[in-house]
Parts: sequence; C-alpha cells; structure tokens
Amino acid sequence: MPAPRRRMPRELFETRSHSWHAVGLGEELEAGSSRRALGGLLIALLLIAATMLVYYQRKEWLPGYATWVKAGTATILVIVGSVAVHWLVRVVSPRLFRRLDPATAGTLGFLLRLFAMSVVIIVALRFAGIKASTLALGGTITAVVLGLAAQQSLGGIFAGVVLQSTRPFRVGERVRLVGGWLGGQQEGTVSSLGLFYTTLAQGADRVQIPNSMMINLAIVPLREPHRVDLRARFRSEASPRRIEQRLLDAVDTPTRYAPSVALEEVDEDGVVLRISATPLRSGEGSQLAEEVLEALRRAPAAVTDGSEARSGGEAALFDR
Repeated sequence: MPAPRRRMPRELFETRSHSWHAVGLGEELEAGSSRRALGGLLIALLLIAATMLVYYQRKEWLPGYATWVKAGTATILVIVGSVAVHWLVRVVSPRLFRRLDPATAGTLGFLLRLFAMSVVIIVALRFAGIKASTLALGGTITAVVLGLAAQQSLGGIFAGVVLQSTRPFRVGERVRLVGGWLGGQQEGTVSSLGLFYTTLAQGADRVQIPNSMMINLAIVPLREPHRVDLRARFRSEASPRRIEQRLLDAVDTPTRYAPSVALEEVDEDGVVLRISATPLRSGEGSQLAEEVLEALRRAPAAVTDGSEARSGGEAALFDR
C-alpha cells in the first residue's frame, strides 16, 4: 500500500498582511512603490553589466590603464551594487513579507541585506585583484587605511548585528527611545531593521536612527495596550467600592488588571471618580471602553451627559 503523500503546511500559503496592518505598518506592503524599485534595480543591473563589459574589454579599449580600470570597476561595483541591493530588498520585501509576521520579516530582511552586501564586496574585491587572504595579510598600513575609511559603515553593520543578536525589540513593536544624543525621547513603531539604520514609523512619517546610536540608547518596548481612562461625576452618596464591584460584574472583556476606581474630586455638586481599566489584548480597547461606559450609565448614582469613553485617552461624563 503506497505511503500517504505529505501535504505542505497550509501556513506557508496564508497571508500575514493583517498582522502588518494591525501594528500600523500596512504601507510597508504597498505594491505601488515596488514598481519604482524594480525600475531602479534594472538600471543598477545595466550599469553593473556595462562596467563589467568595460572591464573585460580593457586591453582592447583602454590599453595601458589596466590598474585604473580595476580600481574603477571595484569602486563602481561597490557603489552601484549597494544601490542594487537597496532596490532588490524593496522589490522582494512586499511579496515575501506578506507571508511572514513583522518580527520574522524584520530579521529575514536584515540577513538578506547583510548577505547581499557581503556578496557585492567580495565580488568587487575579486575584480580588483584582491583576495581575502591577501587583504588580511596585506600589512598594517592597508588595514588601518581601510579601517578608517569604513569605520562608520562597519560600525553601523556591527551595531545592527548586535541588535539582532540581543533583540531588545522586534519589527512591529512600539518602542520609546530615551537618552543619548536624542536629548529627550522618541517613540514609534519599528518598521524595519537595516544594515545602517533602524526605522521608526510615526503615522505616515519615518524616522531613521543610526544603528550605532541605537545601542547607546535606553530602549523601552511599549507592549502594554492603551488603557481606558475616564473621569465620571456621581452624586455625593455614590460609593466607589460599589461602583468598582459593578464594573467587575459588567465587564466581560479580559483585562490585564482589574478595573479600578479612585476618588478624584469632591465638590458641592457631587464627587468625581477616575475609572481605569487595561485590556489584555490591544485590539479590544474599544470593546472594553463600551462595556465600562455602559456600566457607568446604569449606575444609579451616575450623572452623565451621554459622552463616550475612549481607549487610551480621557473622557469626562459630566453634566453641563
């Protein structure tokens, strides 16, 4: 009896686009920009092909300039190859990342850039007639000159490798960066981990922070969902303990902490209480706010004007 055929996991064909839209990174999957990226990649490849043609025809076209042709070819390959890698990632990313969650896609994108840039540099060195062993044993002066010339670039790459290995954050997470050269703090959603820059998304804006600076900052991942926080006015005979119990009975949405009620203000018109509740999952903030608001409206001692509670902010249920 023939053995049953193994089917490929269905997860390989499922899209993860909803995960990107959920963390506000839907623009990273837009196919419109990939057309421009494809054009840039084709232009870069044509320039590389033209450079290699000149290199292989150097004896016929540029006799006596072999050394200059080698140096120019290596320089052009590094510059144009870096541009080609940039556009290649822009072309591949939207199609590939739709199948991956943001955290996995961020690591894979970094490794793809690192591998592609390594290939570009190795090929450029080979065209220049320099082998890796020759470069390693080529003397102190060469090592010092190349090290100083590439100090900033190598520092950014090594800093990116450190960030990938320690993983203080992942793509798709909201983070707050504090201290260092910022002179304050910067907050946003990590949208990509590049070789030289980490990109934070702030709505439609993108903030690029050098990797070498990132490792000197305090990184605070903001993983707790926005809480429901509101102020409500009650009559003077209202009991905070009973209102808190009413909330516990009325709220069905899972919460990270139990809803709390605190005394905010006392005046001749009544008392003002602050009600706080944090959902367990970030996507359930509006549902929790609706349940809290409905429970307060049914409280016999509440004085409301029909205002609505909102997640992550402050809404007052005051009579006007």
